[in-house]
Amino acid sequence: MEALRDARVVVTGAGGGIGAALARRFAAQGACVVVNDLDEGAAKTVADEIGGICVPGDASAVVEPARAALGGGVDVFCANAGIGAMAGAEAEDAVWERVWDVNVMAHVRAARALLPEWLERGEGRFVATVSAAGLLTMVGDAPYSVTKHGALAFAEWLAVTYRHRGVRVHAVCPEGVRTDMLRAAGPAGDLVLAPTAIEPEDVAEAVFQGIADERFLILPHPGTGAYYTARAGDTDRWIGGMNRVQRKLEEGSGA
Repeated sequence: MEALRDARVVVTGAGGGIGAALARRFAAQGACVVVNDLDEGAAKTVADEIGGICVPGDASAVVEPARAALGGGVDVFCANAGIGAMAGAEAEDAVWERVWDVNVMAHVRAARALLPEWLERGEGRFVATVSAAGLLTMVGDAPYSVTKHGALAFAEWLAVTYRHRGVRVHAVCPEGVRTDMLRAAGPAGDLVLAPTAIEPEDVAEAVFQGIADERFLILPHPGTGAYYTARAGDTDRWIGGMNRVQRKLEEGSGA
């Protein structure tokens, strides 16, 4: 990972959880790290800890101020900020639009701002924190599941379109991770994610191994790939299994 020494790195949603673990890991490799988060206090705490640069604010508009803070360029962009809704089809449009904006459009806007620079110099790295929900689904949260599928699709499109021009793309798809988001997932998170949850640092380690191996799909949980294969190989059987999980969730909640 010598190539990451002195690399200019941006991590969104880095005030805690996976983002903070990524920021710490990049800094440990000698990278210059911009720590971005809506929570300015949390971002500053992490930035001070790692000797990074705090650039608070919306992840959708971070590229230009981060580029300026890093002296004019970005080498690695970690599109890590994400939100859930724990809602179904009944969620109002405003909820769907907010989750879509953070989980998908923030990635699109970042790529739009970064690609001219990366294509001109023939290199750049885009790391998208997607979630296993983008490969599979998440019971109890339609906006999260749908937008994470969208985030994966966009990352895949970037890789297909620009790999031969030096742009490397990684889609990070963990299952449960012990973060505030998991704690906010309620009974669905307790049932599906908590039993096999890992630490944010485990995700960061998987990301660095994936970068070293130049793998597009990074799966911090070893069983995710088998689930993904099963889903593709027999989709009806997969849906039946997930529907049993949904029924178990409803029974537990008294629905």
